[in-house]
Amino acid sequence: MKNWVVALILFITYVLMQIASIFLAPVLVFYFSEKGLPQVEALSHGFAWTLFTVNTIAAIIFVIILLKNKKFIPVFKGKPAHMGNVLLWGIIGFFLAMAGQILGAAIESMFGVEAGSENTELLSNIAKTAPIIIFPMVLFAPFLEEVVFRRILFGGLYRKTNFWIAAIASAVVFAAVHNELQHLLMYLMPGLAFAFVYYKTKRLLTPMIAHFLMNGFVTVVQWNAEKLQQLQDMQQSIITFLL
Repeated sequence: MKNWVVALILFITYVLMQIASIFLAPVLVFYFSEKGLPQVEALSHGFAWTLFTVNTIAAIIFVIILLKNKKFIPVFKGKPAHMGNVLLWGIIGFFLAMAGQILGAAIESMFGVEAGSENTELLSNIAKTAPIIIFPMVLFAPFLEEVVFRRILFGGLYRKTNFWIAAIASAVVFAAVHNELQHLLMYLMPGLAFAFVYYKTKRLLTPMIAHFLMNGFVTVVQWNAEKLQQLQDMQQSIITFLL
């Protein structure tokens, strides 16, 4: 199968996944409501299981297509990095993405944009009620998004243009699809970091690792936000007492 056909099928699958979630969510919310769950819990479980279902199906389709079309994966000339370097640069990519997100948030605050992502907060709150959502958040979303935004979009543009045009364009689209245009920089910076480690190692697994780590870290932090705040308050109390 030609590369452009593979890319088109993967992209259409990704879009259909998003559309399917719109129709499936109300059905599952109704199902959990009929099971006797309170409205808020029914909404959380319905949304969580919707994301889990559509992401799982899409991930399976992606894996099957990629395994049958292994020539689609390579983009860059030269020898890809070995697995040790892939893991190392995946970790480096995580720190670059987090640093970029912090920088992006700082720049946004200078223009009066409130800190914090509503999407992240919403998903984290849902995770406390329906932990199943952690799987699409931490595992499936990074896998699917890296295939779409790094391999298809960045990889396709890189072959026609250069690194910077491809990286910026793919990162902007990556930021835009998260539906928080006020936080464009917070999503743009990680997108650039993921493109860089992909280009550096010539392996798509590298930005996937970085993306897995970032989403996992954010989930853990949000999950334990109250405990972290209590710890910070305790530390402040100890410092005040000692002074």
